[in-house]
Amino acid sequence: MSEEETFYRSCRAAYLSVFRSSLVNIASREQLCLALQQAGLDPSQRTLNKYWTPRTTQMNFDDFCEIVRKEKPTAQSELLKCFKKIDVNGDGFITHSELHKVLTSKGEKMSPEEVNDIFALADCNRDGKLDYNEFCRLFVSTAERCRRAALEKLEADTKLKRQNFGSESERAPKGSLSHGITPPPETPQRSDPESAPRKESRSSSRPSSARGRRSSVSSPFTMGASGSKSGKLVEPKSLQDWHHSSTKGCFYLEEDGEIVSLQYRLHIPRTSTVFLTIRPLNLSQAEGKSSPWMAVDTALFIVTGNERKDDSNLVSFTELRDREKFGWTGELGAGDYYLLPFTTGCRLKKGRKPVGKQAQLVYRTDSGELALTKEFRAALSDIFEVIDLDGNGLLSLEEYNFFEQRTSGEKCDEEAWAVCRENFDTKKNQLTRQGFMELNLMEANDREGDPTDLWVTLESMGYSRALELVEACPFVVDVYAEECQPALAAISLDSASKMTSSAMYRSVITKGEARTVKGSENVVVYTYRNEARVSSVIANKSSHKVTIHVNNEQNKNCVSSRAMIAFAIEVPPRTKMVCQHIMPINERQEWTYSCVESILP
Repeated sequence: MSEEETFYRSCRAAYLSVFRSSLVNIASREQLCLALQQAGLDPSQRTLNKYWTPRTTQMNFDDFCEIVRKEKPTAQSELLKCFKKIDVNGDGFITHSELHKVLTSKGEKMSPEEVNDIFALADCNRDGKLDYNEFCRLFVSTAERCRRAALEKLEADTKLKRQNFGSESERAPKGSLSHGITPPPETPQRSDPESAPRKESRSSSRPSSARGRRSSVSSPFTMGASGSKSGKLVEPKSLQDWHHSSTKGCFYLEEDGEIVSLQYRLHIPRTSTVFLTIRPLNLSQAEGKSSPWMAVDTALFIVTGNERKDDSNLVSFTELRDREKFGWTGELGAGDYYLLPFTTGCRLKKGRKPVGKQAQLVYRTDSGELALTKEFRAALSDIFEVIDLDGNGLLSLEEYNFFEQRTSGEKCDEEAWAVCRENFDTKKNQLTRQGFMELNLMEANDREGDPTDLWVTLESMGYSRALELVEACPFVVDVYAEECQPALAAISLDSASKMTSSAMYRSVITKGEARTVKGSENVVVYTYRNEARVSSVIANKSSHKVTIHVNNEQNKNCVSSRAMIAFAIEVPPRTKMVCQHIMPINERQEWTYSCVESILP
């Protein structure tokens, strides 16, 4: 079992200690507190207020998992440190008066009655003193016992273990919890070539709860090891004579699991045959060694339409493959197109590997001046390489602003950019690599060597405290046109945009196989597959919400974008949702996809 699966298993166990099903929503602050305590946490009122705001009406299982991911259990060492500050004579004990003074005057103030209750429980030998070493040990062990008891209950209940694997409804807006607000359903597009039967079922008007649970097994298929000739990306013979444009970008993994990426506008002056590719960018300095994210899958959707309106049309997407490079060849008419980078998330996930020693970013020279460490300079050089979109070795104001938007959420105006040009190394009114280093050194000097802000920048760019790029995947987009010069321009930094979601739905529906879920002809699963991945979309054409249980236990050598072997999805009426993406764990071996979808009553 992977670390991510272990994490979700612990969350499910805690959730099911409070609720009968992980499909039941949290309806109050008290329920949230109780569930977090079952997960081994001891949330303060401040913590609860952070997540359960006056606007919150409910939370689902996914919201709960995100809170558990962010809030770490209180360590025994942290508790002891706090108690030692109260223990003025350092004898390992705290008197009632000392405890009363602190708890009723600082932090989340308690009433005298609450302090008396705590002391009565903790003063085991009734000598009027609290042995806080023993108290801290009992506190931490009690939290761990709660967590283990929840897991044991889950393991003992076969039904719960098998059926209730979490609810993945449509995600809340980035950076927020659901607050009980249901997103508006997507209106089905008439142009979708949906091949599912349109005949109404006799029982289709009845709510799903009135029917028994029915299973629908996908058509199992086994894919061979990578390297087969099918779906092979082949460059046009005269490609070196074609007009070429290139740009760079990066997939960034957010705290909530969303993936953020730049989006681009492609201008084709006149009708031409076009060869278009996307691939991960190797930043490794060692010859013959590749960067760890080179195995991350990439794709590009080619779309026409208005980026501010939901009226885009999918032209095509990159299906052909040559190792880590994915591409498409075809004719494009004169005009503007949007290129939307995409990755499934199967191989770009939140890292749970503990960091050993934190890297040092700055140090003092013999003269007492601040300087950047060799390791930090190397990381900054790689960041520069990624944000230098056109690859000319210089940062324009537009390129720098995409970096600023990612790291601080702000933008640099012309006046501030002029100050940068005056103080840091520039060339052709653009920031050089050395100038970029100088800018970060200035930030360290402004904080008198405090690296806090520098770490904020590094972590937002996907770096761990060990200065390893673990939550990002840089990539390169190349466009070749036979008849004219293509023009590429980055237009926005976005996550899960309507255009990208719509393009994903249409790519799967257009080229995938359709089948109805047994028990409702109005619930259709579309499954698309190529050599590298399997993607499935669930379309709920009925007028009521349905809950679909998805089981991947029969898959072999596969990893899911959902990070769970089994899970449940709540699909609102008349809505399409991505079910999951599947990729092989080891591409050098065969992999089998055999998924079972069921309608839960």
